[in-house]
Amino acid sequence: MEAADLGVRLCQSAAASVYLCYAIVALPVMALAFASFELAGWLPAVLLWCAKPWLDRTILFVLSRAAFGKRTSPADVWREQRRVWWKQLLFTWTIRRLSLWRSLTLPVYQLEELSIWKAGERVRQIRHRHAASAMMMTSAFSVSETALTIALVSLVFWLAPSGRTPDLSGLLSGEVPKVLALSIPIAYATALLFLEPFYVAAGFAMYLNRRAELEAWDIEQEFRRAFAH
Repeated sequence: MEAADLGVRLCQSAAASVYLCYAIVALPVMALAFASFELAGWLPAVLLWCAKPWLDRTILFVLSRAAFGKRTSPADVWREQRRVWWKQLLFTWTIRRLSLWRSLTLPVYQLEELSIWKAGERVRQIRHRHAASAMMMTSAFSVSETALTIALVSLVFWLAPSGRTPDLSGLLSGEVPKVLALSIPIAYATALLFLEPFYVAAGFAMYLNRRAELEAWDIEQEFRRAFAH
């Protein structure tokens, strides 16, 4: 959990680069998602939910450079687009979306550049004894995201002019007022835009902490072997 807190601080320190690069990628995806609203009111939110692991890759790229004191511009992301956006694309949009600890293990796939088939053992090693913490962190951010989304949707009621409050009497029959149906994906997109960098940063810091544990353990074992003779 201390590592996750450190990740949040890392995100804060590199916020300008993180949010600039993230917004340039996320806003077009959100616009495309909102374009599906006329097909089904629930579709934009579902598309955004599915896009999360892919959007996380841009955030991680910026954070991985920030950890070494490097600033990242949109041009840097563009130059590395093949590695950041297009590598493992199908895997990222499908199986990765179902992972309960995806921010912890994302660096294995993206930064260590292991293939999907060869990454399994490494992922298990990184996850060992840390899966519960990663799941708790994912749950905490999920609750925060839900709370922020509900708070933003509630503004529709708080700020509505007198006599123009959305009528909820048709909810039981499945008739959702259009203004409310539209406000839900907008609120969810806003929460996603704000919170997702912190989630990725927390998982990245937990990954670095786990790497430090593993490498320090390797060094200790080497010393034990050296002094045993």
